Amino acid sequence: MAVLSALLSCAMAFAQSGAPVMSKIDPPNWWTDMPAPMLLVKGENLEGARFTFSVKNLKIAKTTISENGHWAELWLAADPDKPKQMTITAETAKGRATLPFVFEPRRAVSEGFAGFSSRDVMYLIMTDRFADGNEENDGPGAQSSATSAEAQAEREKPRGWHGGDLRGVIDHLDYLQALGITTVWVTPVYQNHEPDSYHGYGATDMYAVDEHYGTLEDYRALADALHKRGMKFVLDTVPNHVGPAIDWVSDPPEPDWFHGTKAEHRVAQGDFAPLVDPHAPWRDRRDVTEGWFANTLPDLNQENPAVEKYLIQNAIWWTEEAGLDGLRLDTFPYVGRPFWQAFHAQLHALYPNLTTVGEVFNGDPTITSAFAGGVTRAGVDTGLYTPFDFPMHFALVKVFAQGAPMTAIADVLRKDALYPHPERLVPFLGNHDTARFLTEAHGDHAAERLGMAVLLTTRGMPQIYSGDEIAMSGGDDPDNRHDFPGGFPGMKQDAFNESNRNAEQQSMYAWTNQLLALRAKSAALNQGEEQVLYVSDDALIYLRTSGEERVLVAVHRGAEDVTLHVKTEMTDAEGRSSAEILFGEGTATAEAEGLAVHLPANSVLVASLTH
Repeated sequence: MAVLSALLSCAMAFAQSGAPVMSKIDPPNWWTDMPAPMLLVKGENLEGARFTFSVKNLKIAKTTISENGHWAELWLAADPDKPKQMTITAETAKGRATLPFVFEPRRAVSEGFAGFSSRDVMYLIMTDRFADGNEENDGPGAQSSATSAEAQAEREKPRGWHGGDLRGVIDHLDYLQALGITTVWVTPVYQNHEPDSYHGYGATDMYAVDEHYGTLEDYRALADALHKRGMKFVLDTVPNHVGPAIDWVSDPPEPDWFHGTKAEHRVAQGDFAPLVDPHAPWRDRRDVTEGWFANTLPDLNQENPAVEKYLIQNAIWWTEEAGLDGLRLDTFPYVGRPFWQAFHAQLHALYPNLTTVGEVFNGDPTITSAFAGGVTRAGVDTGLYTPFDFPMHFALVKVFAQGAPMTAIADVLRKDALYPHPERLVPFLGNHDTARFLTEAHGDHAAERLGMAVLLTTRGMPQIYSGDEIAMSGGDDPDNRHDFPGGFPGMKQDAFNESNRNAEQQSMYAWTNQLLALRAKSAALNQGEEQVLYVSDDALIYLRTSGEERVLVAVHRGAEDVTLHVKTEMTDAEGRSSAEILFGEGTATAEAEGLAVHLPANSVLVASLTH
C-alpha cells in the first residue's frame, strides 16, 4: 500500500505540473498473431502528447486524443512479430509518462475454444448466488470475512452481494459433472463497483474481475478446471451497456461514446417486432437499439468505430485469457445487426469453433429466428450461432405450469422451419430473469418433472438454471435468485450432498440426473431429428431419430391413465414394433396401424423402438 500511495502521489504531482499521466490501458495486454489492437489510454494532460513504444518497429497508425486530455486512442498498425515486454511513453513539452505493456503468445487451440452444440447440456450459474469458495472477499466492499457482521448484513439484502465467487464454482464441479452437466455458463465477471450490482451486468471496468468474484487467476483456474474434466466454459458478455457508475458516463473518451447522455437519453423499449418489420419506421426501432436499458444503464454506441473496436477486443480478451468455448450475449436485439456481424466475423476468424448464444427475450419464433445466424430477412446476417429458445420456454411454462394445451409445444416446434439450424436452439425451463418454474406451477412438482422431461428430450441443447434440478422456488427478480443451499457458511442444509436433500429435492435431482444420463448416451436424443407423432390437449408424443436409433418420447398430463393410438405409417417409426423402456412409466405395443401407447397419470415414457 505504501508503494501504491507513493505512485499515486507522484502521478498527482505530475498532473499538477502539467506533465502527462497514464493511469490505465485497455486492454491491459494483448497477443501476437492477433488483429492489431486499439489501446484506450486513460490519464491526465494527454492533449498534444506523442506516443511511442520501446519496440522501435511497433508503429501507431492513428492517434485520437480527447479534448480534455483524459483519453487517448492508439490504433496500432500491426502486432510485433513475437512476444515482447515493452514500454509505452507519452511525451509533451512538459514531461513524459510511461507504462509497461506486453504482447504474449496465444493459447494453443487444445486449451479450449471447443464450442458447444446440441450434444451438450448448459448449466447457468449466477456467480454471487452459487457458492462461496473464498470466505475472505465478502461483504459490500469484498473486504470482509463471510462470518463478519458486514458480510452477514449484506447477505440479508435481496439485492446485496452474498459472497458467491469463482472459487465456489470450482469447488462444486464434481457435483455438476455427476449431475450430467457438460457446459457451465457464468454471469458476467466484470468489475461492478455499485451496491446492487451483484449480478455482474453493470460494468464499471470491462477489463477487471470484480473482487467479490475473485481474481483473474481464479477466472483462468475455473477455465482450466473445466477443460481438464472435458467440460466447457461459457462467459456472459454485455456489449450493449455498462453500469451508470463507470467513469465514461461523466467523462467519455469521445462525445458520442454513448447513445445520449446521463441527462438526455432515450429509454430502451423491449418490443422487438419493429426490428423485424420491413414496414416499421426508424421512429419505432430507435428506442430498442439506442435507449438506455431500464432507463439506467448507459447504452454504448456501437456505430462509433472506436466503441465497436473496443467491444470486439474486449470479447477477444476474455476469450483468450481463459480459452473460452462460447459466449452468452446479453440483450442481443438491443445492439444493431452490423455490429454483431463484425463481432462474429472477427471472433470466428480467430476461433473457428467458438459458439455464441444470444438473449432474444421474446416468445414469438418469427422474431427470435430473425436474429439467428444465416437469417437476412431483417437486415445483415448477425453471425449468431443460435438464440435462446424463449418461445419453447414460454410454451413449457404455459403448458405444464398454467394448463395450456400440449399443442402449444407442437406449435413452437412447427415454426422451427424459420431457423436455419433449429437443432442449435437452447431451450430452458427458466433462467435468472424469469420466475422459477416450480413457483409458476404453484408448487406442483409433477408439473416440473414433466417440463424437465420435455426439456431434456426435445431438440437443441438444454439449459438448466442452477437450482432447478433440486426444485428451487422463487418469484420474479430478486426472488428467483436465492442462494444455492449449501453454498454458503452457516446454511442449515447442503443440497450439494444427497444425504442432506429433502425428499422433493432428491426426487427432482434423480429425475434430472437419470434423464441427462440417458440423453448423454443416445445420439437420437442429443442430436437426432424430431417428428411429432401425436398431440392433443393433454398428451404429446414425438420421435427422435439418429441413423437406425429410434427413441419415442410420450408425455401425458392428467389425473387419469390413458391409452393413445399412434399411426406410424410414413413416419420414422414405421415398422418398429418392439419398445424397450429406457425411462419412466407406461408401455408402447404394436397394433394394426402402429403403436398403442399406455401412460399412467402425469407420466413420461421414453422408449427405444426396434423392429
